[in-house]
Amino acid sequence: MTALRQLGTTQQRLLRQLLMASEGGTVESLCAQLRISHNAVRQHLSALIARHYVERTQSTPSGGRPTARYCLSEEGRALFPRNYGTIAAALLAQWQERFGDAAVETALRELGHSLGSHEIAPPPDTPLADVVHGLAQKLDALGYEAVPARHGEEWQVEAFNCVFHALARQHPSVCKFDLAYMEAASGRHIHHMECIVRGGHVCRFRLGTPLAKKKSDDAEP
Repeated sequence: MTALRQLGTTQQRLLRQLLMASEGGTVESLCAQLRISHNAVRQHLSALIARHYVERTQSTPSGGRPTARYCLSEEGRALFPRNYGTIAAALLAQWQERFGDAAVETALRELGHSLGSHEIAPPPDTPLADVVHGLAQKLDALGYEAVPARHGEEWQVEAFNCVFHALARQHPSVCKFDLAYMEAASGRHIHHMECIVRGGHVCRFRLGTPLAKKKSDDAEP
């Protein structure tokens, strides 16, 4: 269930009204559109503001007292579905047809490594448990619902949400992006132990030895 569907029916309708209102909505306009009382509108707005889905904008003169207007925040707009998967799947299919599977996998690895390199990888001597916890936090911030998990004497990362699930089912090579991102972000070799797309309960990753530094990194300036 999406975050939008978890809200009450009236709050969903209120958010949709604000989505269609380019200049935001007032309590009065929302009362008329939703056919509920002023107090009810204010209560719903307060709840949605507290959840950072709605923002109060600068009041606009109305010939008398300024009137407060309300609009969707970025978090509020993100509640409504975005269908990135369709165009991404079409692009990958076209690239695979034009350049071949190997070239697409290489491009996905390079992209994952590039984005992961923006993160600060821990030093090679960092305790593995700390590296696992740090990587899980980075993945969780990206929507993977990731947690550190103990398997025997070993810490691993488990992700309960495959953010590319529909895309990865059509194009399994997308997983190469995830692995390259995690290797660059953690500074460790990553072993994909279990995969949701391949029928696993979670996506589970074991962290291996530190990545070897490139010669250019070791050279004196």
